[in-house]
Amino acid sequence: MISQRTKALPPFYTQVIGSLPRPQLVRSLVDRRDSIAADEYSRIMDEMVIFAIRVQEQAGIDVISDGEWRRVHYLDEFLLRVGGHEPLREFQSHGETKRTLVCNSRMQGGEPLFVDDAEFLVKHTDRHTKYALPSPFLIAIRKWHEDFSTDVYPTMEHYMEHLTELLTLEAEALAQTGIDVIQLDDPALTYLCDRSLTESSDSHDSRLKRDWDIDRQAPQAINAINEIAAALPVEVHLHCCHSVCKRQSDVTGDYKPILPFLKDAKIDRVNLEFAYKGTGIPDDLEHLPDGLGVGMGVVDVRGAQFQEVEEIEAIGAAGAAIIDPSRIALNPDCGFAPDYGEPPSIDEAFEKLSRLSQAAANLRNRFC
Repeated sequence: MISQRTKALPPFYTQVIGSLPRPQLVRSLVDRRDSIAADEYSRIMDEMVIFAIRVQEQAGIDVISDGEWRRVHYLDEFLLRVGGHEPLREFQSHGETKRTLVCNSRMQGGEPLFVDDAEFLVKHTDRHTKYALPSPFLIAIRKWHEDFSTDVYPTMEHYMEHLTELLTLEAEALAQTGIDVIQLDDPALTYLCDRSLTESSDSHDSRLKRDWDIDRQAPQAINAINEIAAALPVEVHLHCCHSVCKRQSDVTGDYKPILPFLKDAKIDRVNLEFAYKGTGIPDDLEHLPDGLGVGMGVVDVRGAQFQEVEEIEAIGAAGAAIIDPSRIALNPDCGFAPDYGEPPSIDEAFEKLSRLSQAAANLRNRFC
């Protein structure tokens, strides 16, 4: 639901997707969070989060986050807090053997998990604010596995159903904090855009080698999102990226395969990638359902190089040539650091966000 506050935002308003790069002090603090006193951890982290807020404000961003600095990972933090997951599953990614959380016991509901974090963000800025949660489909694709999960959740669908219940309760609690936008992160939907993956299960990530069926899985993902979004009194965004890991992308492909399915999504805006090669292209917007807003990813978060303001502006202008500018917001392609150890620096993020703000101002001068 677009609220009176978000309705006041101009065409080409700027937003972050979620995460900012963590300085080494923040990384070290997260590493030690189980070994230092809780009040000391909170005191220092609060100071760091205020800094993350000020970075976004000074860069001129209209809709900001807390940088997600309190999280070890944009997805895993939720699972660590609800329980029921342990790092038991090995997989291959980019030639490395890694270990990931997998569901092996029942998750626990109860008290909201992120309300204090959201209230802190709202209290310490006068900008519009956003809070992101992982989607049920994304979590289910990555964290349910027949070797570990079937004793408690016989099928992935059973697991998704419980996830949806827990995330609905969380989103409803967040909506009462004064947060303006709740975003559901779902790069797993974007997996359905990668034809090499869906047609041959060819992937550098062994977790993605499975049977893919867009006609079954896209509605499954959107139905879960709709259950969460249905009664929320705030603006709801869906973020579909191609994943970010060590300045690389997990998948490729434009958005044409999934955009028609969004006609049934009870969301206000879908945030897509257009800056990084192999992701979306402005022509994709011809398939955007009528009335749905889009957050155009016009800043590349993976590359270490800086785009010129004119390059950023050109991507937004290409979108405005296809749909009404009033439907367009501008953002980086993805979060700068979905995992707390990602390599970009906070200085790099500040410069890129500052250029984003300048490009947005130029576009408003041209089109509004």
